[in-house]
Formats: sequence, structure tokens, C-alpha cells
Amino acid sequence: MFQTETENDIRSLDQLFDRGDTSETQIKAFLSNNLGNRTLLAKLPMYEFYRMSAVANERSEDGRPVTQRKLDPKHASELARYILKGLLSTTIYMNQQDKSAMMRTRIRMQEMIGKQPYLSLQPIVANLRTAGRNGTELRGKPLTASNDEGIGARVWLGQKDVLWVVDGQHRRTAMQLVIEFLEDIRMTQKYPPAKSSLYPHGKEERSVPSDEMNVWLECYQVTRSECTVNVEIHLGLDVLEERQLFHDLNNLSKKIEKSLALEFDSSNPVNAFIKESLLEPAIVNITAGDKVDWDNDDGSFTRKDIVAINAHLILNKSNINGATPALAQPRLMVAKRFWEAVTQIADFGEENAKQKTVAAQPVVLKALAKLTYDLAFGRQAKEGLLDRLLDEFTNLDFGHENPMWRYYQLSEEEVTKFGLDGLKDYLPDESSGNRDIGYYEETTGWMRFGSKHNDIFPIIGDMIRWKLQLPKRKD
Repeated sequence: MFQTETENDIRSLDQLFDRGDTSETQIKAFLSNNLGNRTLLAKLPMYEFYRMSAVANERSEDGRPVTQRKLDPKHASELARYILKGLLSTTIYMNQQDKSAMMRTRIRMQEMIGKQPYLSLQPIVANLRTAGRNGTELRGKPLTASNDEGIGARVWLGQKDVLWVVDGQHRRTAMQLVIEFLEDIRMTQKYPPAKSSLYPHGKEERSVPSDEMNVWLECYQVTRSECTVNVEIHLGLDVLEERQLFHDLNNLSKKIEKSLALEFDSSNPVNAFIKESLLEPAIVNITAGDKVDWDNDDGSFTRKDIVAINAHLILNKSNINGATPALAQPRLMVAKRFWEAVTQIADFGEENAKQKTVAAQPVVLKALAKLTYDLAFGRQAKEGLLDRLLDEFTNLDFGHENPMWRYYQLSEEEVTKFGLDGLKDYLPDESSGNRDIGYYEETTGWMRFGSKHNDIFPIIGDMIRWKLQLPKRKD
């Protein structure tokens, strides 16, 4: 597979120069065979992997990627926070017998960034282009273990031997962000500005306290020692083969349903709130999968919808990505009040609830959640207004027959007949945006709101503002 040598094999200066450069690195690797192709399975310290690798993302003449997709900086930043969370967890595990103030600092910092039951990075797939086909250009020495030869090897890599990442560019970029974050703190002893910081320090003063600095130095050391990256190294592939490998690794796996992914995620503080405060006390019930059936409705919601509602309620976002305990925790009391009020709405959570009340449609709950956020934490935050909303929306008519919901289907005469004349002042200009919020079905008597929730829930919120005489959205 690769060339082996001993000290006696080197006989001339030419051979010395051919042998390699003075900055060679030795790695230990298992020899493997992946569907007929020889590969190396290596375990490298995170810092060393970053130093020895690059992304296989050269550009062709027309500017298109050769092997990789375009980097998503947002996704890389999220992965970087995940890695930083893992480094803090590692320092706690390594010092679990420590009962000093240092351990209290580690735990406090972990709570700030968020903890979860388990953390792990997927193996990264790379190609060693200079290895020759199946490693014929590599120099190595077989290792012996348990009297069995050939299970592993010591391989010498020089400066020209780059691990070109085929699958894992966002993980590698995340490692880069973490290393740069730790090195910057080590040099400046200051946190980056809050918006660009991987760690939610929550302080206007950016100076790093001495106890936290000691923890970050531990984390930096962990990247160079304890925290390792598993790498499957393919040998001597050309660009066409790299592209095929990238395709197969990213397209031959089946994506799991969104609701199942959310069910399994215990790391996000909003998810934790849903589990501990809504599901375990059975305040709301979750159905399997991502679809609902109006004709067989047991009053439950999909997990995807419950998560989206709480994202608007706690984060003022349509998803819970990037939520941290420091951001979510102070808002959970209001979130509990919101759900206590929601459960008081007539017919909510009962069998065939969707046929009895529009409040069983997630888009209506998103409207109420957004209203709650605005009056509790947004620019219209005011305790009296929040109390009025949470105390009075339970008495609103959420029945399908309420003409307010079908305002856009009514004629001017019907608007006057139903006493909805003042509603127009609260609604956005009809000449802009989507006003197809749903349709009232005469045959069933159901008001079905549409699927474009981000366009629809602000308008439903405007209707509720009008009915409860709350400030207009743009006041």
C-alpha cells in the first residue's frame, strides 16, 4: 500500500531530500478497505486536524464549485457554538473531582452556553491527493498490536500532504472559528462584541474575568490534546472522484422528519421548556409525524408546530436555532402564562378541536404568541397591555363562524352589517403583500387559514389587536 523504510535505506543526499521535509508529521491510522478502495482511519487532535487540512473547494473557470457546495457561514457558526459547548463539557468531565471555585465557574459558563445529554462530531471524510492511488506514494511503517500485524500503521506526512476535506467543510470552518475565538481571547483578554461572539457573555464590559480566562485556557489546551477528530482519509482521488464521493455521502441518506429531529433534541432551551412545561404536564399533546388530519383530530399538534409557536413566543423568530439559556430563561415565566391562558380557550385540545375553534390552527397560536412577545419583550412592552392580552383573549370568539376571520371575503355592506368597520384601520394596506389568508367554507362552516403562516399570522394578530383595543402594530 505504501513504501516502508529503515534507517539503512537512506544512502545519499538525493534520497534524503526525496524522503521528505524537516517538518514531517507522523500520524497513526488504521488500514481499511471501503468498498474495494484503501483508506486510512485516523484520530487527530482538533487543532492538528485543522492545521493539516483544507477544503476541496477550488473554483472552475466559470466560478462554480468543483467539489464542494458554497459555505454557509451561519451554519458554521452554529456548529462552532456546538463545539465550544463540547469543550466546556470536556473540561468539566476531566476535572470532575475538583470541588473548588474553578468548577463552579466551569458549570456557570456551561449553563450560559447551554448543556445537553451528549455531544459528538461526525467523522470527517478527506482525500490525500498526494498519496498516489491506494497510497502508493506514502511512506509508513506497520504497527503491531496483540501479535497481529497489519491492523495499523505509522504514516509520515509532509507540508505538501494536505487533507482535502470532501465532506465536513462546515465542521472544519467551525473548528477554525473556535480556535480563533480562543486564541483571540488568550491574546486580548477580551470577548468579541456580543453579536459576533460564540459565547453569550451577556455583558457590555467585554473584559474576560480571570476565572473565566482560566477555563478558556483549559478549552484551548483541550483542542490540542483531548478533543480528537475522526477522519476517513481516501487516497489519491482526482477531482471527479471527489465530486462523486461528495454526492454519495450527501444524497444517499434519508432525511428524518422535522418533528422527530426536534423530539430527539434536548439541547435547546426552548425544546427543554416544551418538554418540561407543556408535554410532561400534558398541557398540550403531540401527534406523530408532521401532518394533521381534520377528520381524525384528537386535539393534538405536531411537534414542528408547537416548536414554531414557542419560537415566536420566546425568541421572536420562526425557528429555535441559536437559542441559548441566557436568552430564553428570563422569558419562560411569560411563556408559561401564555400557555395557561391558551388552555382556557373553549374547545382547545379537545377531540375534533379544529372543527370547533380556529384557535386549534397553529397559525392563530403563532399570532397570539407574537402578540405576547411584542407586549412582553418588544418595543411595545408594557405590563398593563400584556395583562390585558393574556386575561382577555380567552374570552374572544374563536369560533369558525366569527365574521372577523373572513374579513377579506366580506363585501362592504357585510363589513358594516357585522360591525367590522374599524378593523380596516388596524390591517395593512390591501395593495401590498398577501391578503389570501384563508377561506370560509360554507358547506362545512369551517374557516381554514392558509399555509403561508409568515404572511398570515401578523394579520390575524392585527384582528385580535383591534378586538381587544390594543395598540396598532405600527404605532
